[in-house]
Amino acid sequence: MAKADRACSSARALLDLGDVDGACNRSYYAMFDAARAALLASGSPVRPDIGKTHSGLINAFSEHLIKNGPVSKELGRLLKRAEEIRLVADYKGDSVELSDAREMVAQAETFVTAMHAEFMSNDHNGDNDRMEP
Repeated sequence: MAKADRACSSARALLDLGDVDGACNRSYYAMFDAARAALLASGSPVRPDIGKTHSGLINAFSEHLIKNGPVSKELGRLLKRAEEIRLVADYKGDSVELSDAREMVAQAETFVTAMHAEFMSNDHNGDNDRMEP
């Protein structure tokens, strides 16, 4: 989860600097890394290289942690929407709107906090390096 935490901090810093596309990129990766750490911490039957493809990780997250819980469908939608916005931020000619970037950074913070609370309960100091990819 340390990688997800760093990406969240970077997203907030980039947003404060006015780099909306960079903030969206880091927000998505914060969520991606938190989802990967949650999958591994949950004991779900996934391969250690589950983060190899974005769609593979998102599908596994949905199948193992959202479909029957414990993660809410709303958090799953946030991850999927973040992927869509990241694609716009990284690959389209136009920048993401500032309001969308602000929302995405806040949603990434919510998502990462939720993954900490649900899957890292033994991680009281926020330094769970064994979840690093």
